[in-house]
Order: sequence, then C-alpha cells, then structure tokens
Amino acid sequence: MIANLSNEECIEVLSNNHIGHLAYLVGSSPYIVPVTYYYDSETNSIISYSSEGHKISAMRDNNMVAFEVDAIKSVASWRTVLAHGAFEELQGIDAKHMLHEFSQGVKKLLGREKGNEPKFISDFSSKLYAEGTPVVFRIKILDIQGKQRTS
Repeated sequence: MIANLSNEECIEVLSNNHIGHLAYLVGSSPYIVPVTYYYDSETNSIISYSSEGHKISAMRDNNMVAFEVDAIKSVASWRTVLAHGAFEELQGIDAKHMLHEFSQGVKKLLGREKGNEPKFISDFSSKLYAEGTPVVFRIKILDIQGKQRTS
C-alpha cells in the first residue's frame, strides 16, 4: 500500500537521514547531485556546504531548488520525501555556526546508526579540494511532501 506522509512524518525522514539529492537548474537543464546534509528544525532548512563550482553558481543564478531523501528498507517498505525550497548562501558567523551545527548533527546521526561518532567532517562528507573557505548554504523549505510504501 502506498500512502502520503504527514508533514511531521516528512520532517522525521529528513531528521533521521544525512544523504539526499539536490536538484537545481542550469539554464533549462536540470541537474541532480547527492549531498550530505543536516536538517535544522529551528529554521526548517536543509544545511549543507560545497566548494565553489557548478552547483553553487547555478543556485546563485536560480535559487529555487528541490531536495529529495529516501529511507529504503526494502522494495515493499520505504519512505521518500520531496522538498521544494530556496537556496540561501550563508556568510560570516552564520556560516561558521551552521557548518558547526551540520557537523555535530551528522556526527550524532552516524553515532546512533553505527555506534560510534566520527571525529572529523571529512569522515562522513566529501572533502573540499578547492582553495579557500567552503560555501555554506541552506535550503529554506517552502513545500514538503512524502510517500511511503508498507506491505
């Protein structure tokens, strides 16, 4: 049986995962990339970071994005959430604070899942090869919906 998730169930899926798929546009071409993220309940936002590049440039040009997360146990038991939102680049102390929240939040999730918390952000998130400071951003959720299948 496939059913809709409530808003609370959608937030639960976002809160209990750390890998999602970010969809953005470059001109008229859609792109979807996997990203490590943290759901910030205080701002109802997806928090992530990246080096300067294709994805960041595209989201600066068109800040409307989609974000999808799956929680799959089996073919007959899964949940999926799709959020539409607006990209917002964080600066200065806000960026540092949210990068810290991202790191601590993902470490706690992994600690629950695997029984031990990683020590460094590079243990669970892609390493940044570019010079300089990472671009910390949030996706402010404007709309959220989800589906689930249960046997």
